[in-house]
Amino acid sequence: MAVRLRLQRRGKKKEPYYRVVATDRAVGPQAGCIEELGFYRPVASGEETELELNEERVKHWLDSGAQPSSSVRDLLRKADLNGD
Repeated sequence: MAVRLRLQRRGKKKEPYYRVVATDRAVGPQAGCIEELGFYRPVASGEETELELNEERVKHWLDSGAQPSSSVRDLLRKADLNGD
């Protein structure tokens, strides 16, 4: 199984947030996810957290050969995780 770490859009119009998920590449993006790894809120305000990741599970998937999408790779760099 080829696993990809990607963003899954949620939220309302003009108030997006994204879940960082591990998905199976073979079944496509709309088939759901294997595991939710965290979230990203690009329009976080006040005391809301912009980025939260389960670092242990992200490292597990990366060590297992999962490939992050380009946007997830940028978020992993921002969180000081190895996304390369």
